[in-house]
Amino acid sequence: MALAHEIVMSRGFQLKPSDPAEGSLEKRVQSIVHKAFWDCLEVQLGEDPPTYDHAIKLLGEIKETLLSFLLPGHSRLRNQINEVVDLDLIKQEAENGALDINKVVEFIISMMGTLCAPARDEEIRKLRDITAIVPLFKAIFSVLDLMRIDMANFAVSSIRPHLMQQSVEYERTKFQEFIEKQHNALDFTQRWLEESANSLVNSGADATLAPAGAAASVGPAFCPLTVHNHAYMSLLRWNHRHTPFPETLLMDQSRFEEMQMALEQLTIVAAVLLITYNVTGAALSGLPGFADKLKGIVNVLLAGMHIPSFNMNETLATIGEKLCVEVNSCLSQHGFTQLSADKAAVLKGQTQAVVKPDNSVRKLIDSRIQTFLMSYLDSSHHKSSPVVPGGLVPIQKELEEIAVKFSRLVNYNKMVFAPHYEKILKEILSKDESHSMGKSAGQG
Repeated sequence: MALAHEIVMSRGFQLKPSDPAEGSLEKRVQSIVHKAFWDCLEVQLGEDPPTYDHAIKLLGEIKETLLSFLLPGHSRLRNQINEVVDLDLIKQEAENGALDINKVVEFIISMMGTLCAPARDEEIRKLRDITAIVPLFKAIFSVLDLMRIDMANFAVSSIRPHLMQQSVEYERTKFQEFIEKQHNALDFTQRWLEESANSLVNSGADATLAPAGAAASVGPAFCPLTVHNHAYMSLLRWNHRHTPFPETLLMDQSRFEEMQMALEQLTIVAAVLLITYNVTGAALSGLPGFADKLKGIVNVLLAGMHIPSFNMNETLATIGEKLCVEVNSCLSQHGFTQLSADKAAVLKGQTQAVVKPDNSVRKLIDSRIQTFLMSYLDSSHHKSSPVVPGGLVPIQKELEEIAVKFSRLVNYNKMVFAPHYEKILKEILSKDESHSMGKSAGQG
């Protein structure tokens, strides 16, 4: 189920060659075994007359691989491979000293060129330049491994449309089988949705607090969609280290964590740029490419900001210094007066203050990002996308990319687990409604 989900959700999903980590035991063992094999082949082919036992086994493996690439309609190519790489005939020729192995290898390379993807044409060309037979065999197997991956990825892209049609029902069925065997299999999902409802009720109650002496008002009732979307938004502020993730979203936890980290970085980038333009005034506003240049510099310096050893205080101090240099350079280039010492100190100080989560500029940017994402989620069934709020224009491209990814994840997850969500939300909202009615009766 996990592989099918990955193929559906990651449009860029591709299989990659497996290679043991450099220096690992597996890598060392692999290197020793491979060296022993190729050394043995070198010795056999160097004998007088040559011994072809190992070489014929390799030709058999190559033949099977080439045949595996063929489609049912490739009968002419299949006949050519069977005819030229006829192992029985090759053995007889080897025994009689009449085997021209270079001729067989030339045919194999030509057939590989016919069957490979255009991206492998360069590798095929390099094969033709190798004259020593053992290095040539090694290179052929390396290219064949790449061709296997290409064929597998082609198959993945071919089945993706059909898989998408079936995946919702497939994942729903598999998950149902899981919860039937697992007691309390939706506890964390229940808690996640309950916390979303409670958060909305509390925020609604805070917003409708009556003045002194007036009757207390009861929190508003929320529809399931509002509670559900609010719950998805909470996943972008999740404490992944200490809070269990909802069971219905476990396969996508890494995606939500990745988006969360990207949004945290975008928040700081946008906050720093907003501070820069507020301090410098109208002189730099509207200059083409300058905001992108500053954004690139800030992003480079913030790379790795989620690594435990990353020092955000020092980084923001460096960013402040760098911004002053870039701003002054740009001001001079366009005939404006450079920043005064006071303004430069303000820019550096306000930039460094962004380190605090409760910084007013950072909170403003964060709030606008959250509003945009919620609006995008609410508008996912409409053709028009929400307008990007002020202060977020420099990060608009990155933010919209995240919004699209977020919306796709949410909508797919809703489709798969709709029956479970509907049941849980109905219970939560009916409980809240009963509670609200009880409070109303008490006030009466």
